[in-house]
Amino acid sequence: MRVALWFLGLFGVAVLLALFVSSNEGTITVFWRPHRVDLSLNMVVVLLGLLFLLVHLALKALDALFSLPGQARSWRVRHQEQAMHATLLEALSHFVAGRFLRARKAALEVLAREAALSGLGEGGAAAVRLRVMSFLLAAESSQALQDKTARDAHLQQALAQSASPGALGVREGLLLRAVRWALEDHDAAAAQDWFGQLPSGVARRTLALRLRLKLARLTRQPGLALDTARLLVKHRAFTEVSGRGLVRALALENIQDARDTEQLQRVWHRLESTEQTMPEVACLAAERFLLLGGEQATALAWLLPVWERMLTVPDGLMPSQKISLVQVLETAFDSTVDSVWLARIEQAQMAQPGDAVLQYLAGVACLHLALWGKAQQLIKQALPRLHDHRLAARAWMMLADLAQRQGDAEHAAAAWQQAAQLALKQDD
Repeated sequence: MRVALWFLGLFGVAVLLALFVSSNEGTITVFWRPHRVDLSLNMVVVLLGLLFLLVHLALKALDALFSLPGQARSWRVRHQEQAMHATLLEALSHFVAGRFLRARKAALEVLAREAALSGLGEGGAAAVRLRVMSFLLAAESSQALQDKTARDAHLQQALAQSASPGALGVREGLLLRAVRWALEDHDAAAAQDWFGQLPSGVARRTLALRLRLKLARLTRQPGLALDTARLLVKHRAFTEVSGRGLVRALALENIQDARDTEQLQRVWHRLESTEQTMPEVACLAAERFLLLGGEQATALAWLLPVWERMLTVPDGLMPSQKISLVQVLETAFDSTVDSVWLARIEQAQMAQPGDAVLQYLAGVACLHLALWGKAQQLIKQALPRLHDHRLAARAWMMLADLAQRQGDAEHAAAAWQQAAQLALKQDD
């Protein structure tokens, strides 16, 4: 459609020119003493058009002639920029390939080329960012080479350049790298100093939270480490399994660091509900609380959700977790057996008569209630099916104690011998 319109326009112009030229009888006379020149108006129009074209071409030729030095300068600058970018790519290639010495050399060459361009007044708007990234690449290479002096020098130069308006946002990355380097050097003071310079918004980023977690663990601040790990899990920085494992490990570390019952209770109340129901966490907290002289009722209350989970959820606890729970309950029953818990244990044992671990626990409860005959019967029935050496050794020790109470020295000696053999296997 557009081509057809062009043709119609051209035909219209041609028709107008033909009508004008064919009916134009005007003449122009030029007097140049002693000569006289008569020209038709059509000829004059053509000559004027040719003269305009000639002047236009002459001006373009002069402009091209005078612009040759500028074009040569632009070509040289463009060539230098291409060489500089190629060198920067070479530096990055060497760095990712592990050739750190070559990477640092190439990064310094980029800086030299950029300085030469800046001397010509052709730095450009991205020159500052280019300098900062080149210094950072040189610092990274120096860190890989364990050249801390050169690393710090390049870092300071990059930080100085990042203060320019053209490098907004780059300084945050430099500070994060400085924190990581300090952590790699196990320099907690330097890492804290660099981390303190981060803006509040940057400190909430996932990368910054990862660094804060490492810093908290390096400075042995398990509470801060646990809070940071929770944030990372919410940000989905870890897989579900690894995140849960990390939180569990930090919760256990917080419990282990408690030095008295009050501190342990504060740690327990800071834990989230999902963390309190983790079998390893609840068992360790209850065991340590009893070890520090805490009340039995509090420890048993911490264990209750894990106990209910074991009974209500099929395969809710792994065998090792179940054994840990039984061992902590056994420790808690050393002073006295709570009647409510005794009813729970009896109901669980009757509901699952084939469970040797529950049968063992019921025997322990009867032993502490001075029900010697029933305790001996339950422990003897559970002993052949106990696959854990620690529980089996404890069972033989209790049978030996019961035999001694009954005056049966021969059976007591045999039970002590079995307990000793299992203890040796456990040590192996």
